[in-house]
Amino acid sequence: MTKILNYLWRIWLFLIAFVFTILFGIPVYILSYSKKHYRHAYRFIRYWSCCMFYGMGLRYEMTKLSGQELDKNQQYVFISNHTSIMDIMLMCILCKDHPICFVGKKELVKIPIFGTIYKRICVMVDRKSARSRADVYRRCAEKMEEGNSIVIFPEGGVPDDTSVILDEFKDGAFILSSKHNSPIVVYTFIGLKEMFPFKSSEGYPGKVKVFFNGIVMPSQPAKELKLSSFETIKNTLLKYNN
Repeated sequence: MTKILNYLWRIWLFLIAFVFTILFGIPVYILSYSKKHYRHAYRFIRYWSCCMFYGMGLRYEMTKLSGQELDKNQQYVFISNHTSIMDIMLMCILCKDHPICFVGKKELVKIPIFGTIYKRICVMVDRKSARSRADVYRRCAEKMEEGNSIVIFPEGGVPDDTSVILDEFKDGAFILSSKHNSPIVVYTFIGLKEMFPFKSSEGYPGKVKVFFNGIVMPSQPAKELKLSSFETIKNTLLKYNN
């Protein structure tokens, strides 16, 4: 019975995805052709993200572990652990005042409906291509020069082994931060792995715990930034994941 309900819940996802992608996807598609209009396109992206996230019965509760405040006029590199496709919607909801572009796998464009908006808000990378990986830094720099912030999930994907608390971080976010002197904003998400996993027969509506770990200035080498960010997120997961 539970599996049947889960499948019905996932069908509901496709229904609302279809409706809201048509509703908000058209203005996003049109506005995002012009670089100067991306801020307006991003407003519709956030509407879409809110409808998808809340429409699936998900909520979030923010806990600030740092007294730091984000500067609306500063571009950041946002990072968090990555456990669910809903991480993308949640990050858009959190980044109200900072239009964001994601660095993500090219393969996700193939996801029906979702891929339509994804490819408009993403710096896509083909992980099998060294040229594509190397070109990411240039394209991210261009996005930041246009006034956008960048989101990178440094694990590089969702681990196949669900028992993994936090997978090894890739270098990209931290090299980008160091090269362009961009502060890193660290979030930790707890609960989405269980509430909205990739396995369609599992999951349930609920309240996600979001922890704002703070802002890391790029005063350290990229390797040290990566290590300190990894330890920060992992320690938060171990402390509050109960």
